[in-house]
Amino acid sequence: MKHLFKAELNWTSNKPQDAISKVYSKNHQIKIEGKPDLDISAAKAFKGDPSLYNPEDLLLSSLVSCHMMSYLYVCSQNGIEIVEYSDNAEATLEVNADGSGQFVEVRLYPKIKISNSDQIQLALELHQKANQLCFIANSCNFPVLHEASCGV
Repeated sequence: MKHLFKAELNWTSNKPQDAISKVYSKNHQIKIEGKPDLDISAAKAFKGDPSLYNPEDLLLSSLVSCHMMSYLYVCSQNGIEIVEYSDNAEATLEVNADGSGQFVEVRLYPKIKISNSDQIQLALELHQKANQLCFIANSCNFPVLHEASCGV
């Protein structure tokens, strides 16, 4: 089964921000039908507006969100009641001398509270299954690692 997702990008500035350095504005807008528009820029390190989301933020956010949803699914399949779920994920981006770059690793740090202390070990093990099911992680060419903790 295939699903199609669509996004429209609009870049409204075509003049350099700074006529001397010829640096163009990186600010733009993404529209997805039926949803609020996303105002996006480059990361501050790449001369973007630091008050806006950037593609790197969105990639990491997608991984964190997809992992959580996959995890909630596998826990429901295994009779584990999740009480709380939080994460403080990190992504490592390496930029090459020629200006190209790539993410080399993402680390998720999910902290889970469950209702039954007898299921802590299983709850921890299910992160691997969630990673195998995560659409976004399966689409990445870098490792997505998990350092989970679980309690009641």
